[in-house]
Amino acid sequence: MNRVVVITGVPGSGKTTVMREALRRLETMGVKYKVVNYGDVMFEIMSEKLGVKHRDEMRKIGTLVYREIQREAGKKIAKMAEESNVIVDTHCLIKKPEGYYPGLPVWVLEELRPDVLILVEAEPAEIFGRRQKDMDRMRDQDRLEEIDEHQQMNRAIAMAYAAFTGAAIKIVQNREGRLNEAVENIVEVLK
Repeated sequence: MNRVVVITGVPGSGKTTVMREALRRLETMGVKYKVVNYGDVMFEIMSEKLGVKHRDEMRKIGTLVYREIQREAGKKIAKMAEESNVIVDTHCLIKKPEGYYPGLPVWVLEELRPDVLILVEAEPAEIFGRRQKDMDRMRDQDRLEEIDEHQQMNRAIAMAYAAFTGAAIKIVQNREGRLNEAVENIVEVLK
């Protein structure tokens, strides 16, 4: 039976960087996963159906349409998991102007049925600094308190996801200059 692992973290936590390095190491052990970026799947669908031109525009899509796209993306990813182990690179919560929305609402969790949820975290100041350096994205410039709040909200919603699905939760700290430590923690979960 194939595994479904969700890896998540606030923007700037370094989740994608840590995951990519962990996958490189796992491959040398003969362990393979297909990586699917949930936001990319949603973006493909939104681009095709709504003409969205940039990923950061997705947060501005109306709630009802956004939910339907989430559902469609969840079904598409669940199909991929029938063929191989899958890592879903995503966010626990989507911060929109009106508040937080679950990144993996119940209808998506029912499709994905994850085995493990990995939360990648870092100190708010480190996240803030990483966001400042990332010129490829049009990220919101949250204050340190907002970044901390977002990470705490991620933990809370991850517990709700785990209670609903029975998935395990692993919290991995990705501190500046300690990438290898974070990678090893993820490798232990995925091997």
